[in-house]
Amino acid sequence: MIKIPYLTALSTYFSYGLLFAFGQFRDFFRKIFDWWHSSNLQGYAPICLGLEDFYIRRLYLRIQDCFGRPISSAPDAWFDVVERYSNDNNKTLKRTSKVTRCLNLGSYNYLGFAAADEYCTPRVIETLKRFSPSTCSSRVDGGTTTLHKELEECVANFVGKPASIVFGMGYVTNSAILPVLMGKGGLIISDSLNHNSIVNGARGSGATIRVFQNNTPSHLEEVLRQQIAEGQPRTHRPWKKIVVIVEGIYSMEGELCKLPEIVAVCKKYKAYVYLDEAHSIGAVGKTGRGVCELLGVNTADVDVMMGTFSKSFGSCGGYIAGSKELIQYLKYTCPAHLYATSISPPAAQQIISSIKVILGEDGSSRGAQKLARIRENSNFFRSELQKMGFEVLGDNDSPVMPIMLYNPAKIPAFSRECLKQNIAVVTVAFPATPLLLARARICISASHTKEDLLKALQVISQVGDLVGIKYFPADSEKQHQEQGAIKL
Repeated sequence: MIKIPYLTALSTYFSYGLLFAFGQFRDFFRKIFDWWHSSNLQGYAPICLGLEDFYIRRLYLRIQDCFGRPISSAPDAWFDVVERYSNDNNKTLKRTSKVTRCLNLGSYNYLGFAAADEYCTPRVIETLKRFSPSTCSSRVDGGTTTLHKELEECVANFVGKPASIVFGMGYVTNSAILPVLMGKGGLIISDSLNHNSIVNGARGSGATIRVFQNNTPSHLEEVLRQQIAEGQPRTHRPWKKIVVIVEGIYSMEGELCKLPEIVAVCKKYKAYVYLDEAHSIGAVGKTGRGVCELLGVNTADVDVMMGTFSKSFGSCGGYIAGSKELIQYLKYTCPAHLYATSISPPAAQQIISSIKVILGEDGSSRGAQKLARIRENSNFFRSELQKMGFEVLGDNDSPVMPIMLYNPAKIPAFSRECLKQNIAVVTVAFPATPLLLARARICISASHTKEDLLKALQVISQVGDLVGIKYFPADSEKQHQEQGAIKL
């Protein structure tokens, strides 16, 4: 639970209120001036209307140079960021031919496979020559190659499940699977901080949705007990099935799921467990097998295991792993399998090769070294940030570490000042997070050297002093001032 100092919360609310008031003021005069000009809508309603449009025009466009920065190299420890400029106060941004070499603290390249690899890259190139960049077909037509079959077997063995099915996009894996698994008469109990793909998939299923407090097994049990007692809305019939959905590592919090306790609660109330391991598979655990391995949970106790290949494996796509009956059912019914183009053969080969490196099947110990390095880098970086006085979310071993910014003025200030000193960071604000909880999300990689991390810490410390985001006394983590704080 995040605790915001009263003064910080007050100044954040005031800043957003000021931006909102000036935005409304400008919109008022905009309507007056537009009234004198003939409308070119010709009877059509405005296609962009509402608070979302207001937020984009009056708040987001002011700082859009901090988002969507194009790069012109592989997302390795260092990459090339293309410089942009604007002649209309950030409404539009134009690319230049200049690039800046920056330390990459924003990509999900946890194990460093996104760059050229001595084992993976030659095999990917050979696959590109043998097959093609795309199958140009869905899996049920002409889009299933020998690589897809090998990949599904490889993933199932890696995560410890009898079978798996792979898709070309990680987001779609959640949003397309949940409507197939659940429907009217079913109950989805979702963690309050689950990813948007889960939220949209749950909404599209037609099932009843209930939310429990982030990573709080006691509240999950309370919700389960209440919903089982009440039954379906209006009819009060028993639920057809109940699925509890959690994430291995929460992508905006860097927090590890309390999986053992959640599994115990689900077993008690006969609810299925759906685990999204997008950020944890390959990144945590002794052999990279995710939170189940890290926390000592038997994969047989997790009914549906989901993950993506765009983080630790340096590729794209996602997977669902489970029982053979479940996977066979999904192959017959899931739209993403029946109608979408199958995963690119070179991308499939990249995943297979990276898993072999992780497991040491390439004949080297590079996989074990990468796993040890990502763990050491993550814990070192998190510890040093906390010693400096930053408010850092998440748990040890997690490569995702959000630094709280809160105030909207500090979002562009932190991002721009870091970029000036060749450090590329990702800042996140509303609507991706609650209004008060803007943050910079640092992602650590096994490809970062100790020198890289020390440089980043030096720059972030200087920028933190300049922007004013060191909310705790330096080098005294145990003396965090909890008095005068608002709990969110």
